[in-house]
Amino acid sequence: MRFTLNGRAVTFEGSGARRLLDVLREDLGATGTKEGCGEGECGACSVLIDGEVVDSCLVAVGQVEGRDVQTVEGLALPDGKLSKLQQAFIEHGAAQCGICTPGMLLAAHVLLLRTKRPSADQVREGLAGNLCRCTGYTKIIDAVLACTR
Repeated sequence: MRFTLNGRAVTFEGSGARRLLDVLREDLGATGTKEGCGEGECGACSVLIDGEVVDSCLVAVGQVEGRDVQTVEGLALPDGKLSKLQQAFIEHGAAQCGICTPGMLLAAHVLLLRTKRPSADQVREGLAGNLCRCTGYTKIIDAVLACTR
């Protein structure tokens, strides 16, 4: 199977039935994608497929043939520096245990692409598919809103 991962063409030779989450982590080294529940409920394994937030634990790698996949590693700038959003998560203490952070970052990234100046309620709605047990969401929402100033 061939697809684009974080802007580069990759080939995976194996069962197309394997979970995308496992292939990303075990075969392609994209370990920023985390497994939380393994049932598509928590958002920890979120990736972007053709620009849409998807739970990679529910996707067979065969389903991404010819498609564009972005993980949290793909948010960094070309020179390797953190994006404004990633930096805001650090500055606001929005990244604590780290399990939800990659999915939160990707969901927030898509929200900010679609809504340049979201309200706090829009941020809450945009992150609704991602569960966090550490922050109470306030720091995460503050970090996303900081990117709109």
